[in-house]
Amino acid sequence: MQKLAILWANGPSSGSILVRHGVLISAKVISQEGEWSGEAWSFQANGDLRIELEVEESDPLGKVRTVVTVQSVTHPFSFFVQDVSQDYPIYIPAYGAAVTESGDLRSYNQLQQAITDRGLLTNLTKLEAEPEESYDNAAAATRNQPSPIWLGTGRDTRIFEAQARGRASNNFWSPPVGGSDLQWDWIQPRQHSIERGLPENEGRPVRYYYMSGRGMGCADNVTRRLEDGILPILHTTFVDDDIRYHSRSFVSYESTPLVAGAARGTHYLLADGYGFGHMFTEEQAQERAKLLEAETSGAENTVFYCSIDIENTAMVPRYAWFKNLIPNIGGISYSFDGRTGFAQYAEDRVFCVTFCNGKPLRTEETAILLKPGETVKIEFYLPHEPISRERAERLGEQKFQARFEECRSFWKQRCAKGGQIKLPEKRIEEMIQAGLLHLDLVSYGKDPEGTIVPAIGIYTAIGSESSPIIQFMDSMGWGDMSARALAFFLDKQHEDGFIQNFGGYMLETGAALWCIGEHYRYTRDDSWLAAIKPKLLKSYQYLLSWRERNEREELRGRGYGMIEGKTADPEDPFHSYMLNGYAYLGLSRLAEILAESDPDLSSQIGEHALLLKADIRTAFFQSVASSPVVPLGDGSWVPTAPPWVEANAPLALYEEGENCFTHATFMGRDSMLGPLYLLFHEVIALDESVADFMMNYHNELMLTRNVGFSQPYYCIHPWAHIKRGEVKPFLKAYYNSFAGLADRETYSFWEHYYQVSPHKTHEEAWFLMQSRWMLYMEEGDVLRLLPAIPRKWLEHGEVIELTDLNSYFGKFSLTVKSELNDGRITAKFTCGPERRPASVKLRLPHPAGKKASHAVGGAYIESEEAVLIHIEEEQTELTLFFE
Repeated sequence: MQKLAILWANGPSSGSILVRHGVLISAKVISQEGEWSGEAWSFQANGDLRIELEVEESDPLGKVRTVVTVQSVTHPFSFFVQDVSQDYPIYIPAYGAAVTESGDLRSYNQLQQAITDRGLLTNLTKLEAEPEESYDNAAAATRNQPSPIWLGTGRDTRIFEAQARGRASNNFWSPPVGGSDLQWDWIQPRQHSIERGLPENEGRPVRYYYMSGRGMGCADNVTRRLEDGILPILHTTFVDDDIRYHSRSFVSYESTPLVAGAARGTHYLLADGYGFGHMFTEEQAQERAKLLEAETSGAENTVFYCSIDIENTAMVPRYAWFKNLIPNIGGISYSFDGRTGFAQYAEDRVFCVTFCNGKPLRTEETAILLKPGETVKIEFYLPHEPISRERAERLGEQKFQARFEECRSFWKQRCAKGGQIKLPEKRIEEMIQAGLLHLDLVSYGKDPEGTIVPAIGIYTAIGSESSPIIQFMDSMGWGDMSARALAFFLDKQHEDGFIQNFGGYMLETGAALWCIGEHYRYTRDDSWLAAIKPKLLKSYQYLLSWRERNEREELRGRGYGMIEGKTADPEDPFHSYMLNGYAYLGLSRLAEILAESDPDLSSQIGEHALLLKADIRTAFFQSVASSPVVPLGDGSWVPTAPPWVEANAPLALYEEGENCFTHATFMGRDSMLGPLYLLFHEVIALDESVADFMMNYHNELMLTRNVGFSQPYYCIHPWAHIKRGEVKPFLKAYYNSFAGLADRETYSFWEHYYQVSPHKTHEEAWFLMQSRWMLYMEEGDVLRLLPAIPRKWLEHGEVIELTDLNSYFGKFSLTVKSELNDGRITAKFTCGPERRPASVKLRLPHPAGKKASHAVGGAYIESEEAVLIHIEEEQTELTLFFE
């Protein structure tokens, strides 16, 4: 039996008590102005109210937890009976309520005073008091997660995965034969997610291994870097005492020049089928089968080109060693021909061509004596699949340096397309530029036009996970690529309007409509919108019918009018808030983009969107009332919410005792797929008290260093931090997320901390979008510039340049120069004449936190460290002065 007391500073006039997984034995109102009758109380005064309860837990030692719900007229809330303690009372200052043991005779005000006197702080408040986060600080505190690199030509699914010795092996999909990947350098031909199989290995994957230097030793003297820090050309340096091995690797073709428009590409349906988790209708499967039959088996290969420059840095002669490529560490029969440098499965099945100083490598393993300062060059060319001897001879005629320069020029042209970003922090600048090319590398299709698959690492495209990929391309002025990527979801749309491409996920329809709406905000392309309108209306009708199936009276308060279905990997077919939030956001954007061309239809869609929003909010606030409060670091408690209507509490709190551990965390469903998305989905306003509740308990229960577990880029709180003006918490999340998930040398992202699924462009794209929000973000008719940059970026002499970036207001450019030794920061903003913003709010935080004395060219807002500039011309200049 538990004896409890519920206290209010200003008691509600009436209410009742509901007990789940237990029995309410007795209840009484202690205050003279109130009384208990049946299962409810009434209170006729203003001021302190105390109600005492006796509750019997139905299963105190079992798996379920007893919950008391206080169903008051205002601020209903719930709590776990076993959480009640006199030493640490449940204290809810937002509601002016508290719960303690009945033997605790303190009033609410006395209890409040005792807690606040301790001077405790919430985690988010502590973050605001700390110095701003930096990469160096984050890197020292988080995992170092080296990742294999993917190299290719773009559009073509015939890519290569490569890794250096001692780095992560990515053996999740295919363990090596005869030894550990960690002792070798290796290369894996892939058909997107599929590791290329060969008949010589009974159709199973083949990975090629080679070795430079004396072998695996106690020192890790391997470093890697991309060409210019950004291009998909890999530099690897290995120092073996006095011998330095430096390799350059890239992908091109056997003989065809790698130039714009020359890429063969892969039809989007073929590429889709090579992606893990793909789904086809019967008609799509039949079409893909026909395309496979028409594929020419003799088509020219993509080729992995590698050159290793070996140098003796000693003052005396030293030996260098090299072992040529072998399949599966000797697990497959092959031969090496020293006359030609061919490694082959058979006479007409050559899998590698290798040279030493321009001549065929004579032996598979070799030791070369180098004089001081002398160098030797090993070059090998690995086709995506074995080729004939005749083609191998032609491949051997290729000149590595010419191919290298050609490849470098090809990717530099890609990188120069669209907007450009130059930042004081070169790592971030490089990661943004490299990231855009990583997205491009696995966007598969035929060039120069037609549908492309915005793939996400090993997976095919997903309406939700591909959205940040598409939207970042739009942000960088790659609108043509974005439109082609969006075409994938419309081309694969089911006849009834349903959009579903991956693993049974059911949120793609709403997410795709949202992304289409975002693309229209960038482009205002009315001809494109008119062409796709019939398909958009199919999806609208599908969502409407789906919703109507749930407008049943028995669902009142439990998902009435909301759609149900699987949201992500876990098999949770419920009325989830994430699923419904995307549906609302998609309908809302659809109404918005049709407002000018079809106002009547837009109004109709908008009304249905608002009805869905109202139903989501009704269910959500009922969930908040029934979900137990949890403690924060300052001694207060806040309400929580479950991820879907069918649950009564965050799953990680185990009210019902059912397992929820998935993807290496207890927090996955609540954090990565939880109700916090309703802020991003525009269902819950950022300034509502419940938004504060969610941001606080999400941080303290479900994050570490303000970063989610397992797959952190599914957590949406960094966006909310920027929108709410919380720069330090944003930077904490921003730096610690990528420092612990991305390869620190090549910038490629893992999907999970447990190193599964490399080159995960969904995670990388959210990093890119967070970078975009840090640099600029639209709010109504205002363009916020640099809303969350680190202060150190404005130290004296630093320059920030954003050139031809794309926004809802069209293209813009910004140059900011810090001349703080002379007491000023200057800025120049340029935009187009047609869709310029009404105002620009440019945040320019002083590195030392000083406030500006005055501004010329705009109005200084001291509390935001920003200048508000009304835009009346295409170019505006600003100077901010500091004394």
